[in-house]
Amino acid sequence: MFFHRSLFLGIRTFAVVPVLVLALSSPLGSGRRGELFVAWSAEDPSLRTRIAALSPTVSPDEARRVADTAYMTGRELHREWRVAWLPGIQNFLVNTGRRKGGLCFQWATELLVRLDALKLQTLELHWAESFANTNGEHNVIVVTARGQAFEKGILLDNWRYSGHLVWTQVAMDPEYHWTENKSELARRLGRARDVASKQVRSTMKSN
Repeated sequence: MFFHRSLFLGIRTFAVVPVLVLALSSPLGSGRRGELFVAWSAEDPSLRTRIAALSPTVSPDEARRVADTAYMTGRELHREWRVAWLPGIQNFLVNTGRRKGGLCFQWATELLVRLDALKLQTLELHWAESFANTNGEHNVIVVTARGQAFEKGILLDNWRYSGHLVWTQVAMDPEYHWTENKSELARRLGRARDVASKQVRSTMKSN
């Protein structure tokens, strides 16, 4: 996401955080559009339960590992990228070369690569985009049960609250309307695997 829209959203997000802290206590609530939830720890039981509830075929252990990985990715990258308290400010710092990471697609790509490394058998990953091909484009990762429709999935977003993991069902996001981009998922995973392969070859040659 670029600067001008993200700064506006960042300010708006910061302003409503106290309200969200009070409002997000029941992630398995009525199902009305507008629900957005914060994962408070790597062991957040609400997120684990919601992922596992995607289908009876979902492994509870895989649900646990996905929730843990998503949460820890946000925490680790927050430190590595020295993330600013507003997403819009972070975007400005990245775009002007003062930070090496923190744009929404970078959060999503890093999370995608880490989740892909889990070699999930009962869950499936999706690349999601909103306001595609505009200055306001935003990207997240969506997880579904294997073979399940994208619209049934749970979105995982580390960008929106500057490294604090937020999640909800795709169709219930209060700010974005999400669509799947399968080709972008394949492209980003392919690039990550190429980089990893080159690193392995380089290490073997140096030894």
